[in-house]
Amino acid sequence: MTIRVGMSIRELECKHGVTWRTVRKALDSAWPEPPRATAPDSYKRVIDDILRADLDVPRKRRHTVLRIFHRLVEEQAADVS
Repeated sequence: MTIRVGMSIRELECKHGVTWRTVRKALDSAWPEPPRATAPDSYKRVIDDILRADLDVPRKRRHTVLRIFHRLVEEQAADVS
């Protein structure tokens, strides 16, 4: 039987913006896992450039998330889903 002192799992979820499974995994492990770089992180500059360019066009002509995804796949050969 373990005695918990401090915040509840729900409070940890809200504070860190993660799921209960992630909190449970962190509490059960001796060492936390390092954060992983996600695929969009490597394309952040490209996405930012697209969104900056969209600031100057009418609202109806701006890129949707789906269109940005297709541009990444077509122009950058991105392997993202």
